[in-house]
Amino acid sequence: MSKSARSLPDAEKPKQVEANVPEPPDPRPLWQRLAADRWGETALARPAGVVVLAVAVLLGAFQLYTALFLSLNSYHQRVVHLMFVLVLVFMLKPAAKRRWARRLPMAIADLVLVAVAVAVSLYPVVEYDSILLRIGDPSDLDVAMGTVMVLLLLEACRRTIGLFMSVLVAVFLAYAWIGPLLPDFLAHRGYTFQRISYHSFLFQEGIYGLALGVAATFVFMFIFFGALLEKTGGGNFFIDLANCLTGKYRGGPAKGAVVGSAFMGSISGSAIANTVTTGAFTIPMMKRVGYKAHDAGGVEAAASTGGQLLPPIMGAGAFVMAEMIGVPYAEIALVAIIPALMYFAVVFLFVDILARKQGIGGIPAGSLPRARTILAQGFHFLAPFALLVYLLFQYVAPIKAGLWAVVALFVVAMLRRSSRLSLRDLAEVFVLAARNTLTVSVATAAAGIVVGMVGLTGLGLRFSGMMVDFAGENLLLMLLMIALASLVLGLGLPVTASYVVLAVLAGPALLDLGLPIIVAHMIIYWLSQDSNVTPPVALAGFTAAGIAGASPMRTSFSAWKFAKGLYLIPLLMAYSPLLLNGSPAEVALAVVTGMGGLFAFAVALEGYWLTRTTLVERVAMVAAMALIVAPRFVFDAIGLALVLAVAGVQLWRHRTAEPAHR
Repeated sequence: MSKSARSLPDAEKPKQVEANVPEPPDPRPLWQRLAADRWGETALARPAGVVVLAVAVLLGAFQLYTALFLSLNSYHQRVVHLMFVLVLVFMLKPAAKRRWARRLPMAIADLVLVAVAVAVSLYPVVEYDSILLRIGDPSDLDVAMGTVMVLLLLEACRRTIGLFMSVLVAVFLAYAWIGPLLPDFLAHRGYTFQRISYHSFLFQEGIYGLALGVAATFVFMFIFFGALLEKTGGGNFFIDLANCLTGKYRGGPAKGAVVGSAFMGSISGSAIANTVTTGAFTIPMMKRVGYKAHDAGGVEAAASTGGQLLPPIMGAGAFVMAEMIGVPYAEIALVAIIPALMYFAVVFLFVDILARKQGIGGIPAGSLPRARTILAQGFHFLAPFALLVYLLFQYVAPIKAGLWAVVALFVVAMLRRSSRLSLRDLAEVFVLAARNTLTVSVATAAAGIVVGMVGLTGLGLRFSGMMVDFAGENLLLMLLMIALASLVLGLGLPVTASYVVLAVLAGPALLDLGLPIIVAHMIIYWLSQDSNVTPPVALAGFTAAGIAGASPMRTSFSAWKFAKGLYLIPLLMAYSPLLLNGSPAEVALAVVTGMGGLFAFAVALEGYWLTRTTLVERVAMVAAMALIVAPRFVFDAIGLALVLAVAGVQLWRHRTAEPAHR
């Protein structure tokens, strides 16, 4: 190919590739693989696998029972849930990655931690009546048990999430203790060691607070639903359906990754689980069709992150949000639909632009299965999904809606041979659900300590007051400060914990500037998603890099670029009625101008649409984005006019250049 042809990739003949065939799965049961990863060098590996299976089944059965009958005291329910989670953490997560952490002495030490976790967790259940009688006057044993539980949770955080969150929680605990010694703007009266321990352990404002309550009810149920969908083959059905719709078009596998991740993410509610599930199929296909490895991983990570934004099942933080602001989850889901679709649209646009720049085609139509065939094989998976949407928007409690969706999915899966589960398959569903809930439950329990210390010391109001004083009446500056805080927290916190911490610290500041409560919390929720794709710690990006065989940092930077909607769409939420907080005409105008702004940003960032942009076109697109974000109709109109002008010039240049390159 000549150099001139290479300089005009839109004129190149697109590369095409046969559909990818995934590698055969590991034949060992999941619980054996998990046990081997942790206990492989010890004689305890086989019994450990049995224990993991038993605890996972007990956890799932306990959750299903409490969802069905809702008769257990909420405090007890959270205590028992976290007990099972801590047992699994110390059974599955070694103290370190080095070889010594997997040898017999450390294995025995972890078994001791398991026993201690069970004892400390059962203490407030067995002694519940006695504890109630001495409220405000804890015994020495109460304080000791609380201290041990806090230490266990810090260690569980370190193993499942990383040292950053453990240190962060410890800092908040220390802040509550040394209040009188701090500078005036942070000082408070200070609390005793006993009060801090007691408050964190025996109140529903600490470890066993609202955040863990959401994880132990709504979130687990939807994690279980996602595990069941994956094991019955429903995940593959949605991926195949997405490829049928987009696979033959330019950059088809990447577009299939976006659509498939939207399908799967709207059900699983977990960016990392979504990346693993869909990425195992889509990333190799993207690489083979011509995408660079880091771009393929970045597309999947960015698209999977969007799954936490798209109803009916958003991320765990959305359920926490509903409880925190006292709004039915259905209302959260309803206002989230338009911004989520806009997010996927801009990722889709980035994928299309990249395919044009690099001359990437799609999968030959003959290599793709027919949509009719895919639907015939998996149409029954649509029924539980439709039932779930119906129940949620009928304001059925999310835990009940999730439970009935699980029942419906199990029934329809067992009616067809292709998706029928054996007893071993069903056991793996419980293990998969238990494994996927570890990070969420540990993170929300630890975030509960932070929330408890913020409430105890009054730090939330003080911090919000400082932000308001610094930003004044400037909403844009306030949003930039919250985005920066989210970026820092995202270095070590998963998205749910990041949302909870930001909500209690910065939420009041946005309310003080006049934003409606649901808009303020939705902005914070969106900004908290960046820990999935933001270097140097990008959980979904690193996961995708492992599948793609690419540099984790390059993959994360690529994902960060594709996921810029996480920062831009919250600005649109703040300055326009994007969350249905206006008339239909106003909402429609907000969507049109918002998409114009997102289009302008993508073209300006890539320097390409139908053909390479000139400097003038690029500057015009940057100006258009800035004008559209500004809260004035006249600015929106000027910005949209700039976008249309540049698009028209691009279309004219592309059409006039096209005959010369045929």
